[in-house]
Amino acid sequence: METYKRTNKLITGIVFGVITFWLFAQAMVNVVPAVQSDLGISLGTLNIAISLTSLFSGMFIVGAGGLADKVGRKKITYIGLILSIIGSLLLVVTQGAALLIVGRIIQGLSAACIMPATIALVKEYYEGTDRQRALSYWSIGSWGGSGVCSFAGGAIATYMGWRWIFIFSIIFALLGMLLIKDTPESKAETKGAFKFDVAGLSILIVTMLALNLFITRGDDWGWTSALTLICLAAAVIGIIVFVKVERNNAIALIDFSLFKNKPYAGATYSNFLLNAVAGTLVVANTYVQVGRGFTAFQSGMLSIGYLIAVLAMIRVGEKILQKTGAKSPMIWGAVITTIGVALMGLTFLPGVAYTVVVFIGFALFGLGLGIYATPSTDTSVSNAPSDKVGAAAGVYKMASSLGGAFGVAISAAVYGAITNAASVEVAAAGGVIVNVIFGILSIISIIVMVPKNAGKEHKEKALHKKAS
Repeated sequence: METYKRTNKLITGIVFGVITFWLFAQAMVNVVPAVQSDLGISLGTLNIAISLTSLFSGMFIVGAGGLADKVGRKKITYIGLILSIIGSLLLVVTQGAALLIVGRIIQGLSAACIMPATIALVKEYYEGTDRQRALSYWSIGSWGGSGVCSFAGGAIATYMGWRWIFIFSIIFALLGMLLIKDTPESKAETKGAFKFDVAGLSILIVTMLALNLFITRGDDWGWTSALTLICLAAAVIGIIVFVKVERNNAIALIDFSLFKNKPYAGATYSNFLLNAVAGTLVVANTYVQVGRGFTAFQSGMLSIGYLIAVLAMIRVGEKILQKTGAKSPMIWGAVITTIGVALMGLTFLPGVAYTVVVFIGFALFGLGLGIYATPSTDTSVSNAPSDKVGAAAGVYKMASSLGGAFGVAISAAVYGAITNAASVEVAAAGGVIVNVIFGILSIISIIVMVPKNAGKEHKEKALHKKAS
């Protein structure tokens, strides 16, 4: 078992599984015109299909994490990879909206299985600095994958056709299954029959769908229309009912006792808010194409600095974590990201000056996220009880998915609403300001909740062991 723990085979398989969502499924955002032209569907329908993957991932990820603890983390990872293959295959063969939407939902369910289960496998088979290294590679798959998806998706769609994106996804899922095949099963010790919180999941689904419809369709329906207000009311009531039901439920979908641990809570809250900053990508890319006349390829090239910086800095964030603990790199990562986002809101700048500023902004965006990623993930994992690692990882990654989904939805809604009343420059600045607020709130949550010694435990234990 010890020799197995020290191999890179499992890490590589996990990374391949993670990028089926972060690189390939997320690449759909960058091939909208090609997909719309090929399938002949409306932009509204396509936007719904795009958002469904992150939304379904966020809604089911906690349940999948808890399920992984009970029935097996390797088993749930395998199920996730199989779902990824099915969802991608539906997108490869689709000729209309129906299979596109079903395929995107299945991709969301796939991500819900893969993300918490693979983090739990890392916690099980790696310790101390080895675990931090493994989580760095996990972060390269997720944060790095999201950086690559803009460039890779555009290149594949341009030179091979957009369906090839999902053919590659199938190949990587199969490789992931092959690489983790020899991994021993891992699950928590449990007593009695497995029970699932169906009521909690049902309430969460209705609540999140209502909230998503309120944000994404409110401007089209009218913010004071009956349908919009019904969705808002359903979301508010749903949140209240969900919290009340879960707190009194012995078999809860979300174990709120996890949030009594301040480091875990701080990592999860800041993760949600920093993922919400992803709305900047939609606003900035839309603005430079609509307001500045960039092509989709040119706008994708603007973010190349993000890709390089996030990939380069993830291992740096790991090393800073090992030397100083988690709090410092988490704060500085969030600060640098927020500064990068703010630069993209300087839409009053003329042509070349704004282009340079946006390029620098994207680079700082990636630089900050790269520094933040591993310390945040390690803080959440290391502070989770051993019998609830899958569930805790599920909540943490739910924060990622829902943060990204609602950050994009809110930013796009603000951009669209302001566009109807003012210039696209003002609309883009307004959309970016929303994301700056998310970044500031993320910084505050880290400062308030993450203790100074977070992430130093491994170093202190190693020194103590050496001294004894």
